[in-house]
Amino acid sequence: MLNVKVLGPGCPNCEKVEANVRAAAAGLGIEIDLTKIKDREEMSRYGLLATPGLVINEKLVCAGRIPDEGEVMSWLADALSVVSG
Repeated sequence: MLNVKVLGPGCPNCEKVEANVRAAAAGLGIEIDLTKIKDREEMSRYGLLATPGLVINEKLVCAGRIPDEGEVMSWLADALSVVSG
């Protein structure tokens, strides 16, 4: 199972990132462990300079914008190939 984190204060943009992540995971037919990180100190540990941020398996893959569902699917598939490969 992939570990996915949405970094941000809980704003509408963060909610859109979460929705795109859930839709992408459903599209791939995979389960994810999704966590929302709202603590600024914890967000800074990932090198996040602008919210929202997206972390997959402890790697920051997107920051400061809302990735579309296709992008997220690509990142999740890449992370899956690393885990299973």
